[in-house]
Amino acid sequence: MAEVGLKKWIITFTVITASLLELIDTTIVNVAIPQIQGNLGATLEDVAWLSTGYAVANVIVLPMSGWLGNRFGRKNYFLTSIIVFTLVSFLCGNATSLNELILFRIIQGLAGGGLISTAQAILIETWPREDVGIATALFGLGAVVGPTVGPTIGGYILDVSSWPWIFYVNIPVGILAAYCTYSFVRATPKEGQGQPVDWWGIALLAVAVGSLQTLLEKGESEDWFATPYITALAAASVFGLLLFIWREMSTDHPIVNFKIMRHRSFSVGMFTSFILGFGLYGSVFIFPVFCQNLLGFSALQTGELLFPGGLCTIIMMPFIGIMLKKGIPAQFMATFGMLAFFIFCWMLSKSTLQSGTGDFFLPLVIRGIGMALLFVPLTTLAIQDLKGPEIGQGSGLNNMMRQLGGSFGIAALTTLIHIRSGFHRSNLLTNLNDYNQPFVDRFNGLIKGFMAKGQTLFDAKIMAAKAMEGIVTRQTMLLTYDDAYWVAGLIMLFSIPLLYLQKFKKNANIPADVH
Repeated sequence: MAEVGLKKWIITFTVITASLLELIDTTIVNVAIPQIQGNLGATLEDVAWLSTGYAVANVIVLPMSGWLGNRFGRKNYFLTSIIVFTLVSFLCGNATSLNELILFRIIQGLAGGGLISTAQAILIETWPREDVGIATALFGLGAVVGPTVGPTIGGYILDVSSWPWIFYVNIPVGILAAYCTYSFVRATPKEGQGQPVDWWGIALLAVAVGSLQTLLEKGESEDWFATPYITALAAASVFGLLLFIWREMSTDHPIVNFKIMRHRSFSVGMFTSFILGFGLYGSVFIFPVFCQNLLGFSALQTGELLFPGGLCTIIMMPFIGIMLKKGIPAQFMATFGMLAFFIFCWMLSKSTLQSGTGDFFLPLVIRGIGMALLFVPLTTLAIQDLKGPEIGQGSGLNNMMRQLGGSFGIAALTTLIHIRSGFHRSNLLTNLNDYNQPFVDRFNGLIKGFMAKGQTLFDAKIMAAKAMEGIVTRQTMLLTYDDAYWVAGLIMLFSIPLLYLQKFKKNANIPADVH
């Protein structure tokens, strides 16, 4: 039953706050990895498991969240997830070894997986049927802005304090969210109690999705299928997924209800969510690396660059919900969102080594507008035909696809950068010869400059060669990132026709009571 008055807004604030706990934490830790590495005396490869372990645990729970919410009661499951996430945040900050921290991050990922989908289901049941678009828009504030502001918050915390505080900041927010959930969120019936638990389904899901997520996280560093480790993960994910689908289709009490795939809008919506994740998380990943490693920006500067776009997203989200309520087709808005994202990528592909912070303002604003136009309409299109318990189940699967899309995006763009860097470096080195007069003039100018500082001719030539090597390396990386932005933009552009496989329904038949 829908809520009214102040209580509706308190519940909305509560679920968005709880969602931000998980969404910000997904990206905030990445900024602190160098400091954690130095403090705990670990290698970069070992520290990377802080992100990998969290992501694997998170993506395993996401498709199960609808089943868990129905079995134990949506309020109970949501409240437990908040409490566990908050407690483990304290333990993460107090960890004294890398192994402890990785273990706590895995537990945090398990709890975080229950926050997003359950929050979305609670929000949909809190708002009247005719205002579902507005509810989805409000939820989208956290889902889109969280990954954007995470690096900014992380950079600021590291500038004024130390890495444990990126976990401690969760504690007061978690306490507030837990109190509001306990006090205001309506309890839901516990469905399926007394029915057998599909342990085989849970095990196969963990193997399939966990192996796939680990493969995507570690594939590039392990040289993909050149290593038995990655090959084994690929085999486990494929066979695990096939067995999992067979198991869930044949058992009487599945943990993931694949029957909701009969809704064409939801099936297509899962794929478009995958594309959204590819673009959102992929671009969020490569942009900070591009700014910090190539242009020399600090973590805080990079984070501050993302604020204008995030602000545009915040401002636009409520208006997107209102437009959906008025019957403006979601496909039209999503089309403009994908076009905006393509323009953002095209503009970034024109960056140079002299680009400053002002050069990124307009592209990031366009990206922020595009994300608002994408998230709400795509989510609305996906869930509009779902009813009752299907909403929680569909929300979990939809969020899992967005998470996997992000992992695929990061893996694909990282691999592309690795492959294209060799290509561009080879092309640049081919042009560095005695027949290239600009190169000869630049090289001789460097030699004269070093000799003017007291270096011998021999030493000056060595130093000039090293300087040219640095120039080639930076130019190579610039061209490589340009390619990555082009690929991300073209994928969004070519995905536009998929939107028109779905039919938008004004005031879709999503009941206020989603039990």
